[in-house]
Amino acid sequence: MLRYKADRRTLAVVTLYFIAAISPWFLWDSLTTWQIVLLVLINCFLSFTCAVIVHNTIHVPIFRKKSWNKVFQVILAFCYGHSTSAYVPGHNFSHHKYTQTPKDAIRTSKARFKINFLNQLLFFFLMSGDILKGELKFAAKMRTEKPAWFRQYLLEMVLVIGMKVVLLFVNWKCAVLFILIPHQYAAWGIVGTNYFQHDGCDETHEYNNSRTFTDKTLNWLLFNNAYHGAHHMKPGLHWSLLPAYHEEHLAPYVHPNLNRVSLTKYLFETHIYPAKRLDYLGNPIVLPAKVKDEDWVNAVNVSQHQGDMAGA
Repeated sequence: MLRYKADRRTLAVVTLYFIAAISPWFLWDSLTTWQIVLLVLINCFLSFTCAVIVHNTIHVPIFRKKSWNKVFQVILAFCYGHSTSAYVPGHNFSHHKYTQTPKDAIRTSKARFKINFLNQLLFFFLMSGDILKGELKFAAKMRTEKPAWFRQYLLEMVLVIGMKVVLLFVNWKCAVLFILIPHQYAAWGIVGTNYFQHDGCDETHEYNNSRTFTDKTLNWLLFNNAYHGAHHMKPGLHWSLLPAYHEEHLAPYVHPNLNRVSLTKYLFETHIYPAKRLDYLGNPIVLPAKVKDEDWVNAVNVSQHQGDMAGA
């Protein structure tokens, strides 16, 4: 059934998400304020973790059967709050193919606040408009070029939006606290990872194009998502294989400043104190002139990227 046994943990986390998201609805009348706060935080974390799973799934579908993967994408859409298929265009075809260039809709040079903390905090909101534009343009292109992908995308969108509308009518307080806020947090979090994973790196370098964090607890919780350098080198590699790939193919060659241990320490240094926006060599980042996004959608040749088309 599963292509990799490690994805038993994937299924377990998705199950935990639904338990955490559904149970407060039945307990609502008996919940105290602190219990509500705790449950919101748990749901935010689990929804973000499911966003990481969405990322992993659009690179490496977990089931052997294509039909099961399509169903799983619908299930993940309920956890993440948006179409799973929609993650494909901006991530696979824009970010991975054109990292940190004008064709990368989420390049970090778009974040230009002098206070670096604001760049991280607001990164999602700075990028969301361009991400959505690319998504809709890609969907329109796929409507004729890849109808199967478009139908999957449309199904996921209709079901997720419909679910949210229905739940708001059933109990708007529960819907906001345990569905809408966690979903928004997941979207904010997964887009925001791009900032600390790429800002100040060298997108033209074979090894120094991404920042990696090797903390074992962090990577266990987030399915090795912090092994970002290895992921960019081998995007089709299953998440469970990234640490070994990193140690063999990246760690000996990447600059030490891009092979970090603690994400918390890095975020503190770059956003709290001394809070300087530096490149990986320790120099102040000089941002390039502002440029508009270049069209990457029309450059996509679907026949050459079948493996990147989740939901196809």
